[in-house]
Amino acid sequence: MASRLSELIIDCRDPQLLADFWCEVLGYTVLDLDEGAIEIGPEAGFGGVQPTLIFSPTDEPKTGKLRMHFDLNPTDRDQQAELERLLALGARFADVGQTGEEQWHVLLDPEGNEFCLLRRRLD
Repeated sequence: MASRLSELIIDCRDPQLLADFWCEVLGYTVLDLDEGAIEIGPEAGFGGVQPTLIFSPTDEPKTGKLRMHFDLNPTDRDQQAELERLLALGARFADVGQTGEEQWHVLLDPEGNEFCLLRRRLD
């Protein structure tokens, strides 16, 4: 038997800001609050197919490009419509050396964490 990804821990300066943003992006809900950390996930809660996200407070600033990032796939609209929705929620464009020929968009969340919006490829 293999392991399964159950949760991702993200150090951040403002857990509430990121929890609010990612709940809107992913359709998640707040599952737990613990000593300043906020866990969000699908309404089914921890242990389902989708991993939960835990935003853990830190005073250390983010430095440099992340070694790991999220790739998002729109589920109920095309890429352009999802891009517009993400920008309205507070995402912004990032330049990480793209050529302009990519079929995805590199974005930043409200604390500057990179993530990519792919064209719809998951149902």
